[in-house]
Amino acid sequence: MRYDRTVHLATDFATAVARTRDALAAQGFGILTEIDVTATLKAKLDHDMEDYVILGACNPPLAHRALETDRTIGLLLPCNVVVRRDGDRTAVQALDPNTMVALTELDALRPVAEEATHRLDAALAALASADTTG
Repeated sequence: MRYDRTVHLATDFATAVARTRDALAAQGFGILTEIDVTATLKAKLDHDMEDYVILGACNPPLAHRALETDRTIGLLLPCNVVVRRDGDRTAVQALDPNTMVALTELDALRPVAEEATHRLDAALAALASADTTG
């Protein structure tokens, strides 16, 4: 089972991170956490790797609905969005919200997952569209 929704951009990493934040905000997602994996691995392990950041995106109304259905679903929140260098491109990847339905087997979460998928797909589509037009 694929658990990601991915677009590749021709833009540089810093621009991709900024555009990703904006695209998510336009769909009602705020960024609760940001993990600079590259800096962390360098500081803790002296390991060099490509630019890689994990954004913990949250849409409060959707998170509330999911938590009202299943308090344990917090283990899968927030929705992680990865921005990383991938060769000469930048990949933007979101965890597929349908993963929470598949993992929990709770059909009551399906409407939340469908709306989250719609919003994340819209954000990713906006990124891809902006990348081809300017």
